[in-house]
Amino acid sequence: MSKYLLEDIVPRKNLIKIVKSKGVQDKKETKKTDPNVKNGPHSTLWFVAFVSILFCFFAVSFLFAKAEVSVNPKIQEITINEDLSADKDSNTSDLPFRLMVVSEEISKTIQATEEKDVEEKATGTVVIFNIFSTASQILTIDTRLEGSNGKIYKTKNKIIVPGIKKDGSPGSVEVNIYAEKPGAEYNSTPLDFKIFGFKGTPKYTKFYGRSKAGTEIKGGFIGKAPVVSETQKTSALLDLKNTLKAKLLQKSLDHPKEFILFKDAAIFDINDTNVMVNYNQDKSLTLTNKGTLYGILFNAQKLTKKIAENKIDKYDGSEIYIPNIQNLIFVLSNKDNLSLAVTQKIDFNLSGSIKIVWKLDVDKFITSLLGKSKGDFNQILAQYVNIDSANVSFNPFWKMSFPDQTKRIKIVVNYPQ
Repeated sequence: MSKYLLEDIVPRKNLIKIVKSKGVQDKKETKKTDPNVKNGPHSTLWFVAFVSILFCFFAVSFLFAKAEVSVNPKIQEITINEDLSADKDSNTSDLPFRLMVVSEEISKTIQATEEKDVEEKATGTVVIFNIFSTASQILTIDTRLEGSNGKIYKTKNKIIVPGIKKDGSPGSVEVNIYAEKPGAEYNSTPLDFKIFGFKGTPKYTKFYGRSKAGTEIKGGFIGKAPVVSETQKTSALLDLKNTLKAKLLQKSLDHPKEFILFKDAAIFDINDTNVMVNYNQDKSLTLTNKGTLYGILFNAQKLTKKIAENKIDKYDGSEIYIPNIQNLIFVLSNKDNLSLAVTQKIDFNLSGSIKIVWKLDVDKFITSLLGKSKGDFNQILAQYVNIDSANVSFNPFWKMSFPDQTKRIKIVVNYPQ
């Protein structure tokens, strides 16, 4: 055997080293070329983590899911020209009215330019009571009243004294009075009165008067007093009247919110002949005027339903409202011959263009949506005749059903103003 063959034989010890070295190298190469050997477990963990996060995201999204519904209510536009009747403070009438009475007194001082002899009669306000019967009593203008001071005063206006009320309390009405003669001796603190013309009859003790609470009888005067020109007086009286109207209207706004007062349902009782004149030491005079506003109030909901019953075919009594109903034109019948203080029934006309808007019971609507599929939405809407159209949006957007909690559903009703 050649010696070269012997040299090719590797000693066992060295052979083992070579094999080990080759094994390590092979493992390194395997690690580089076979990803399933070392990377397999790491990839699985990342995949599981991703799925878990995705699951949590969807779970949280569904847990806090919300739905918002935008509703357009049913609206019907109509034009009305209706003759209606209403009963005062009636619990049985389908259209009652309430009478609001507000009063105001204002003064204006004018500087005089000269003096002259003046004779003025004292004036005041008296409340006349009726405990005679349930029937009303007419008192003509200039009815004489006998004051508890022994002097005679007269009424400035014709009045109707109401009869005894159902609860037994006396009927009553206010009236402006003036002294029979000029002079300061007719000025007085509050007085009691009898109706002079009833003397000797049963009515004499059953009809009586008293000065309105907090008022006096004053303005009586004879002597030299400051005077103003007719132009000054006319201008001052006009200012008084306009200011008085404005203050009365402002007061009339203080009524319950569920009632409405039409512009022409506010009736003013302001008379320039009732102006009281006081003469001052600085050669000025003070004009004082009183006024009363009688306001006819209607319950907005009852009036709306009355209009709907007259104008809408097959109206089912659903909850409705009329935006800006107070803008309708109100015309009171027989206005000049009507005493609002005592009348129990009125006739009137309402005209104008209006919108009748159906209201939605939001709580009931939400209940009908709870847990329902998005595909059932239109079918649910069909059950509500007071809805014209509606749109729904979900959060998250891929949600295909309504939440099962009321607080997760928001309803926005687009009511017209």
